[in-house]
Amino acid sequence: MPHEVRGVIARSKGAPVSVENIQIPDPGPGEVVVDVQACGVCHTDLHYREGAINDDFPFLLGHEAAGTVSQVGSGVSNLEQGDFVVLNWRAVCGECRSCLRGRPQYCFATHNAQQKMTVDGVELTPALGIGAFAEKTLVAAGQATKVNAAAEPEVAGLIGCGVMAGLGAAMNTGGVTRGDSVAVWGCGGVGDAAIEGSRLAGAHTIIAIDLDDQKLQWAKDFGATHTINTTDMDKDQVVEAVQALTGGNGVDVAIEAVGLPATYEQAFFARDLAGTVVLVGVPTPDMRIDLPMIEVFGRGGALKSSWYGDCLPSRDFPMLIDLYLQGRLQLDRFVSEKIGIEEVEDAFHKMEQGEVLRSVVMI
Repeated sequence: MPHEVRGVIARSKGAPVSVENIQIPDPGPGEVVVDVQACGVCHTDLHYREGAINDDFPFLLGHEAAGTVSQVGSGVSNLEQGDFVVLNWRAVCGECRSCLRGRPQYCFATHNAQQKMTVDGVELTPALGIGAFAEKTLVAAGQATKVNAAAEPEVAGLIGCGVMAGLGAAMNTGGVTRGDSVAVWGCGGVGDAAIEGSRLAGAHTIIAIDLDDQKLQWAKDFGATHTINTTDMDKDQVVEAVQALTGGNGVDVAIEAVGLPATYEQAFFARDLAGTVVLVGVPTPDMRIDLPMIEVFGRGGALKSSWYGDCLPSRDFPMLIDLYLQGRLQLDRFVSEKIGIEEVEDAFHKMEQGEVLRSVVMI
């Protein structure tokens, strides 16, 4: 029987969000309904509200979530009612050319639930196919990854987006390993997760780069060995500062978590010969970069983009939760505050002002 629950809706571009009653259908084939327990407030949700993703309003916001499975549709064999799960926005198909080559983390045909959740009879567009600022949500079974229920939902849900994106940018895409030097541009949630991933992987030098002293302090808490505040620095000065901390050479892995041409260019020139640049910050469609081709050739190495941390949720989520439960992954540090579902709009403002690393909605 369909459910009526409260959810956070963005009805029009730039308008404040509202908490409204929404309708959740029973799960169809290959779908599950999840009782959401906690959901992080991510910049992507703000992008949806601002119309920066697309204009398919109204949106049901929220996607960085954990909860328990309450209903299972037909054909679902990997989940049961009561399973504690972290939600993801890339349910792999198992049939595309990437999956068939044994590279499901790059699946080209990820999918969401087929049925639609509604408000006042109008179909909702769930953020990243999830829509988890709600008491319940409907997702494809492949979007719900079972993890150890000993983890608190407010920290477990963060694995579902920002933390995974940053950790994966360092550990999966960048291939950070023991003894490496790493620099991270942008020390918000994703950048700090990249710093945490670099620490876990054994990097000996981790340089945090930002304009905000508070964010640089957070970065040190996650394992940054050095910080650079670039407020009064030009590109060449930033590059020189990174080189000065790495014996004049530059870093082995440069991770750009801002999504701007200027910071990407800094990362490109601040890496060592044969080093790797990883872009995990999200640019806008109009942005361009202009690099000398002789430098691209002469420096060697690799220029990479990180898709969702190049993660495979079924492999990575349980492993990361286990690392957290062992005390090796500092997920608690990402949670700045726990709030109610009515406080999402205020959380957006705090995020824009750089006052919080992550607000987490407890449902």
